[in-house]
Amino acid sequence: MNQQLAPIVGPEAASSLIRIQKAKIRECQLQAEFTEQRDPEAPTRVFTLTSPEPVHPDLQHRFARLIPHLCLLCEQLRETPDFWPDDDAPELPAHFDSFSVTGLSIGRGGGGVTLIGQRRLSGNRVLNLTSPYVAYDDETGSEYAYAGLLEAAVQEALAEVEAALRGKHRAAARQLNLFAPVAGFTALDEPFIPLSTTHA
Repeated sequence: MNQQLAPIVGPEAASSLIRIQKAKIRECQLQAEFTEQRDPEAPTRVFTLTSPEPVHPDLQHRFARLIPHLCLLCEQLRETPDFWPDDDAPELPAHFDSFSVTGLSIGRGGGGVTLIGQRRLSGNRVLNLTSPYVAYDDETGSEYAYAGLLEAAVQEALAEVEAALRGKHRAAARQLNLFAPVAGFTALDEPFIPLSTTHA
């Protein structure tokens, strides 16, 4: 007797509880480590997944919004009056062009984050960057001054990661049928000329 397994993630499992621990975009594909429960009383299951579909632009946009935080935390850029991008700007300012956020790691029960990224250097070299861990509610007051903004940006990124786990991805170009049926002859004014079997 065959029994169909219950879906873990995807559109059919929209009611399951997902907690993302790590998320990474590599070669336009999402790699994630997460736990899943079908309902609050169900046992927690741990998964590592690499999505075969290309990530949705919304997920890339949310990862890009973490770049200013990565630059400050890794002391790559100084904060200037024009440092922060406008909330409604689709693109980041040019001073962030050589940076990317490729991943994040959630720690301590969701109370903080470590950002992972890169800086493109001259000569096509890459500097890998890993931020220090930032606790959102640090009581010593010595932590990151923009922890609240960082937490909001991380939550938006995690919402897109969860949407990707549930099936949201970039719509790939539809492949046309290589052997589509041939349409009938439409040039009615063209005479039919049979091929001759004799040659002059």
